Amino acid sequence: MPTALATNVAGKAAQQPAARNWTTEEVEALFALPFNDLLFRAQRVHREHHDANAVQRSTLLSVKTGGCSEDCKYCSQSARHEAKLERESLLELDQVIEAAKAAKARGATRFCMGAAWRGPKDRDLDHVLDMIRSVKALGLETCVTLGLLKEGQAEKLKEAGLDFYNHNLDTAEDFYGTIVSTHTYGDRMDTLEKARGAGMKICCGGIIGMGEARRVRAGLIAQLARMNPPPESVPINHLVTIPGTPMADTPPLDPFEFVRTIACARITMPGSLVRLSAGRHEMSDELQALCFLAGANSIFYGDKLLTTGNAEAERDEALFDRLGLHPV
Repeated sequence: MPTALATNVAGKAAQQPAARNWTTEEVEALFALPFNDLLFRAQRVHREHHDANAVQRSTLLSVKTGGCSEDCKYCSQSARHEAKLERESLLELDQVIEAAKAAKARGATRFCMGAAWRGPKDRDLDHVLDMIRSVKALGLETCVTLGLLKEGQAEKLKEAGLDFYNHNLDTAEDFYGTIVSTHTYGDRMDTLEKARGAGMKICCGGIIGMGEARRVRAGLIAQLARMNPPPESVPINHLVTIPGTPMADTPPLDPFEFVRTIACARITMPGSLVRLSAGRHEMSDELQALCFLAGANSIFYGDKLLTTGNAEAERDEALFDRLGLHPV
């Protein structure tokens, strides 16, 4: 049974514990533990702060696809790459509302909207604000990922009712320049500070399996954990190799290393929701079960993420039944 600290509402993270100044070396030492010892430690932390068998569900919708000016090497939406992705204009409000209603009917509690921009122009932001208000009115938590924010935009998002701003760090700072050159790590941190300063919760994680060393993965986790407070939601993405992107031929990551990353995120950010995100479509049920054991307690739920496939809802329901998991 979860402790009194664990949950105020079943399955939801309690108040965030104080941030600890984790170093890359300390997180590396966690990674180096014997696999069983690492999972045991992660599971103990998980049970101290969460309902051990509850998983939060979020649905992600691309509200503006393709044509992004940035050069992130993993991304099919970059206009600089040759991925065969058809560009789409910003969706109409009724399309977003219809998708949000469908997500809620399937059991999602948070609806995330993503737009492929370097950052939103004010005329586009006004349309997104209408989306946020409409989705919020349906009784769903709201989240957007819009790229880099300018002064005053975070406050407008908060006023419209936005709960979470998603802006991933992607990787550790010392590896970042090999992934993207059109904006800096500091730019990302600045946007996160704007969102936090406006009073929003943060959804911030990274991508694993981009050819980085374990030390880089440890550095990413340490950076996230040092945020004060740490992100309330931490998406851990497994790279999906997409033809036409510079990372199309990246060798696959050892699955156990991915599970270790989940466990390290759980230990260092005990109060956060740790989400299995991109790449889950390619994971076996057994690998997902290990991730839940390691402390993952949130998933993207639905048939598609921004541009890549996701585990089908029916498969998720069957897996939850087999594992005795229940939704928040």
